[in-house]
Amino acid sequence: MNLEVFLFFVFGIIAAVTAVLMITRRNPVISALFLILNFAALAGLYITLNAQFIAVTQIIVYAGAIMILFLFVLMLLRPDNQKKLFELNPKTKIFAMIIAFVVFVQLVYMIFFAGPSANITQDVSKSVEAGTIESIGRELFTNYIVPFEAAGFLLLAATIGALVLAKKKFD
Repeated sequence: MNLEVFLFFVFGIIAAVTAVLMITRRNPVISALFLILNFAALAGLYITLNAQFIAVTQIIVYAGAIMILFLFVLMLLRPDNQKKLFELNPKTKIFAMIIAFVVFVQLVYMIFFAGPSANITQDVSKSVEAGTIESIGRELFTNYIVPFEAAGFLLLAATIGALVLAKKKFD
């Protein structure tokens, strides 16, 4: 077993354990912290799969910005005062069990009946190269430059709109 396979299993175990810890904690802030650890483990998995861009995006966007937003909202809402939100009625529990059973059946099917070569592409070198920062940048700035620039202008317009609305509010 080489180092990449070992690290893949380590990050996979960390992701699975933190996911279980995240959904079993009663305190939502602690759950959010376990979710951050889960995102970090997923980024490690992406690195072992040679998808550096996705790993960096996972850390910056999800473990950084989105989780800060989650924690901010959780601390503002003070969920310890809102116990009623976390009480489950019997219908919700039954629905959750049905969903869990369906996911379990799908996983069993994928593991035992879909075979290891079910979705492997013919050209593995192109698959490995697809997740690198260099190949994504090359595609983004050559073939997809117009949508990239359009997204930039859309973000600029949204930022200017937010500034105008905020300025009117404080005037």
